[in-house]
Amino acid sequence: MTEYERFGEYEPSDRGKVGTALTFMFIGLGVGALTALLFAPKSGRQLRKTLRRGFEDAREVLDDWTDQAGDIARRGADLAGQAREKITPLAKAMKK
Repeated sequence: MTEYERFGEYEPSDRGKVGTALTFMFIGLGVGALTALLFAPKSGRQLRKTLRRGFEDAREVLDDWTDQAGDIARRGADLAGQAREKITPLAKAMKK
């Protein structure tokens, strides 16, 4: 008897299916892109230059996303602090 049978029906969640599908799609796109680059009619030097430029562009995009995520996190922390300042007096008044 498995633990799932002992403790009740096991119901798989549907939440992870979309994330898994997107992950495999991006992996497939990456493998396809690399394969296309490797079989492209370019010399080794040109191919390395193209790969280097692509890597640098991807790195710049990732840095931009990191900066944006940091800005959003800071704004969220500021909003949480403002909410805390407004709610603290109400909480103290309700305790009395």
